[in-house]
Amino acid sequence: MAKPRIELPQIENGHVLIGSDAHYWPGPASTGHKAFVRFIEIYKPRVIVMNGDALDAACISRHPPIGWENMPTVKEELDAVKLRLGEIEAVQQPDADMIWTLGNHDARFETRLATVAPEFADVHGVHLKDHFPGWMPCWSVHIGGEKGIVIKHRFKGGIHAPWNNVINSGRSMVTGHLHSQKVTPFTDYNGTRWGVDSGTLADPMGPQFVDYTEDNPRNWREGFCMLTYRDGNLLPPELCTVWLKDVVTFRGQLISV
Repeated sequence: MAKPRIELPQIENGHVLIGSDAHYWPGPASTGHKAFVRFIEIYKPRVIVMNGDALDAACISRHPPIGWENMPTVKEELDAVKLRLGEIEAVQQPDADMIWTLGNHDARFETRLATVAPEFADVHGVHLKDHFPGWMPCWSVHIGGEKGIVIKHRFKGGIHAPWNNVINSGRSMVTGHLHSQKVTPFTDYNGTRWGVDSGTLADPMGPQFVDYTEDNPRNWREGFCMLTYRDGNLLPPELCTVWLKDVVTFRGQLISV
C-alpha cells in the first residue's frame, strides 16, 4: 500500500518536476518522456514526482476488452515502466526525492491480486512498490506545510478540475488523470493559488488509447509541469508541452529532445 502522504519542507530555491499519466507500454519512448528526462538533466530538480498512472495495466482493467485487442502482458508493461523509470533514475541528482503518487491505473496491479489471490498479501512482489524500490509511494505529496502545494493524481473531475481543486482544497494543487494540461490561477484575500493539470507523458495518439477512445478527438496535451521556488516563494507553475515529434516548447523556445 502507498503511504497516505509525504510531507516535504518548504523549498527555498530549486525545482520540482511533475510528470503524470505516462501509461508506459513496450516500444519507443514518447517525446514527453524524453523531454522529462532531458529537463531532469538540465534543471536538476530537488523533487521528481511521477504523478500517477505510470503503469497502464490494460490487460487487468475492469473494462471488458474491445475487438480482441492485442494488449501487452503485465510483465511486459512492468518491464517497460522499469526501463523508463530507470532512465529517470540514471540522470537524477543523488539527493533528489523520487516520489510516485498512486494513480487509478497503477492501483489495478494490487487490486487484481487482492481480489483473486488475497492469501498472498504478505508475499514480496504482490505490491507495486516491490518492483520500484527507488521510488517512494504515496497518495499525495505536500510541500511547504499548510500554505504550500499538494501534488496528487486526482481530486475533482471534469473540464474545470484544476479550478475546483483549488476552491475545494484551499491549496495550490497539481493533478493529472485528465491529460488536459493547463494552469488555472485563483486569487482571493489569501493571495494567489494555482490549479494545475500537468497533462500526459504519453503520446495522446499512442496504442494505449486507440481502442477505448474509439478514435474520438482527445482534448489532451502531452507534456509535464515544472515548479520553481525562489527565496521560499513558489513562482507561477510552468508547462512544457510537446509541439512536434521530438520537439517541445518551453518559455517561448522550441527544444529538440
